[in-house]
Amino acid sequence: MSLLGRDYNSELNSLDNRSQSPSESSSSITSENVHPAGEAGLSTMQTLIHLLKCNIGTGLLGLPLAMKNAGLLVGPVSLLAIGVLTVHCMVILLNCAQHLSQRLQKTFVNYEEATMYSLETCPNTWLRTHAVWGRYTVSFLLIITQLGFCSVYFMFMADNLQQMVEEAHVTSNICQPRETLALTPILDIRFYMLTILPFLILLVFIQNLKVLSVFSTLANITTVGSMALIFEYIMQGIPYPSNLPLMANWKTFLLFFGTAIFTFEGVGMVLPLKNQMKHPQQFSFVLYLGMSIVIILYIFLGTLGYMKFGSDTQASITLNLPNCWLYQSVKLMYSIGIFFTYALQFHVPAEIIIPFAVSQVSESWALFVDLSVRSALVCLTCVSAILIPRLDLVISLLGSVSSSALALIIPALLEIVIFYSEDMSCVTLAKDIMISILGLLGCIFGTYQALYELTQPINHSMANSTGVYA
Repeated sequence: MSLLGRDYNSELNSLDNRSQSPSESSSSITSENVHPAGEAGLSTMQTLIHLLKCNIGTGLLGLPLAMKNAGLLVGPVSLLAIGVLTVHCMVILLNCAQHLSQRLQKTFVNYEEATMYSLETCPNTWLRTHAVWGRYTVSFLLIITQLGFCSVYFMFMADNLQQMVEEAHVTSNICQPRETLALTPILDIRFYMLTILPFLILLVFIQNLKVLSVFSTLANITTVGSMALIFEYIMQGIPYPSNLPLMANWKTFLLFFGTAIFTFEGVGMVLPLKNQMKHPQQFSFVLYLGMSIVIILYIFLGTLGYMKFGSDTQASITLNLPNCWLYQSVKLMYSIGIFFTYALQFHVPAEIIIPFAVSQVSESWALFVDLSVRSALVCLTCVSAILIPRLDLVISLLGSVSSSALALIIPALLEIVIFYSEDMSCVTLAKDIMISILGLLGCIFGTYQALYELTQPINHSMANSTGVYA
């Protein structure tokens, strides 16, 4: 059990005396190099790498389909607008947290605390008395979002594993554009999910971030390698897009909105990353540089991928790659990266839920409860993936519900609550109201459309299934 890296005696004794809440300490999930303030801290380059890593996930591979749902012109323009708006809301969140830290004389305020403290000082009596629910709401959304990411990872790995295994007998050494292959799946995709399940349970038992850092490094290497091969293929022989619509209908655009918001996964990381830097004053430069790279990557991959595959674009671009061993390796590499990234994304809900569960039992049961909760949460993500096997729609649903609230609605409302009594300008107030309304409308209509699509019979040519390959 040395990999577990947890001293339950010291943890239980210090549970009530921590300077950080469980949710706060869980925010620094992506690296063992995240040090408490005052120690070595993160360098500018380390912070940039972490920022890129926590924004680039499976949502990136779904962007070509998102462009199809928006249109060849509307898609890139809308993605740029959503990206700029998301970065602006990250800056709002940073400013609100810094203002609260100075007001309350605290060294650090995380996302959950910023919500609670802002409500405690607002003019409305009811909101002040129920301020703690603001913290609970953000924690709940973080849990839902992160477990949703993990469910999407299950679907992604199962999709690609099924295609690799069941196409093995027709995979060649010659890489040509994928042809339509009417293959009946040998095994149901749920079998592949259940095959992955025990390995992921064992993976999340590793709580020592120094050990996980080895897997994180491997995930980064495989992700970079697979992305290089994807771009190398889609940039060859792109057909003239004369038959691609510049604007899709509004129903599919709602699915685009959810997917686009989902891809910007790093809003929950901006505060802890800034807090753990050696020179926090440089974080603004890191944020703008990192998110500029992310937005450019998103637009290029989404647009070029849609132009390359057109109406045959699948839920994940990896499912459109040629059926040869070189590009099958892309699916394998990206799946390996996603497999190890699962433990990092899982760390957030685990560190919010498990300390509470462990505090309810005696010390002798602490380890058993910890491992049981971890296993149950992994099984929950697997069951969710089995019950809703539509990668594109789940991504859109998660983006519409949780990501729009965390990335757009809550930061804008926080700025109003905190600065309204301090002579906030009418322009800023109107801007925040518009952002909140936009996020709320996207949340409501995007959720409705995604749920509606999920209730419809599966069209196998569109589902992320290997029953029919396009």
